[in-house]
Amino acid sequence: MSDPIYQRYSFAHGLIKEAGLLALGYFNELGSLTVKSKGVQDVVSEADLQTELLIKKRIAETYPEDAFFGEETGPSGIESRRGIWVVDPIDGTQPFLSGISCWCVSIAFVYDGELQFGLVYAPKDDELFAGGLQAPATLNGKPIELQKGTQLTEGVVSLGYNNRIQPDTLLATLERLLKAGGMFQRNGSGALSLCYVACGRLLGYVESHINSWDCLGAIAVIRAAGGRTNDFLANDGLAQGNAIVAGNAGIYPAVEALLA
Repeated sequence: MSDPIYQRYSFAHGLIKEAGLLALGYFNELGSLTVKSKGVQDVVSEADLQTELLIKKRIAETYPEDAFFGEETGPSGIESRRGIWVVDPIDGTQPFLSGISCWCVSIAFVYDGELQFGLVYAPKDDELFAGGLQAPATLNGKPIELQKGTQLTEGVVSLGYNNRIQPDTLLATLERLLKAGGMFQRNGSGALSLCYVACGRLLGYVESHINSWDCLGAIAVIRAAGGRTNDFLANDGLAQGNAIVAGNAGIYPAVEALLA
């Protein structure tokens, strides 16, 4: 197709696989990685940085007119350019460094302030989630759909957490979920958990604050699958982050109420 957005979407499929294979190589050699602390329970390794630099280089070579916003290297040109690539080279760095497979590479594309598409690739499981405004939601090329439950008792809700959230805030959310008869899960990767919502493994996802690179790729997949999320990009969500609520249309109000 000649549409420039779809061309980028097609390009991103090859790019995320290349980046995933690079990250997987580091994962298979964890003992030799250089790791630095960015804060409490927040670390970065050379795998994160090198994977992001690869993605950034490929995008600059192919679409030099676009801006880039990566977790490790920050924003570049986002104030003046219409197209913005939003990238998390390894979402779930702590699981990654612990030898746990629940980590992924996330790539999203925003154009004129609107999320166009997203891809999330989990190299260890070789699972590629993708979808967008012009593309259906898929897992390894096959269509996916959300759970159909409309009650919190009908599935598992993933609760996101990070050190920007006060423990009491999370505990209040958890209490509301449990009192409603729900069950919770957390695997250390917001992007991957959100994709599990998109493909029906989880009923919903909620987090009081998450950064854009951690979730935009997966939000695009959920929306392509017919799911509902809050308006994450509102109030400068791209740069400042935001709360995230996700699920099918029927369960969404109950998941949203967990943050009340």
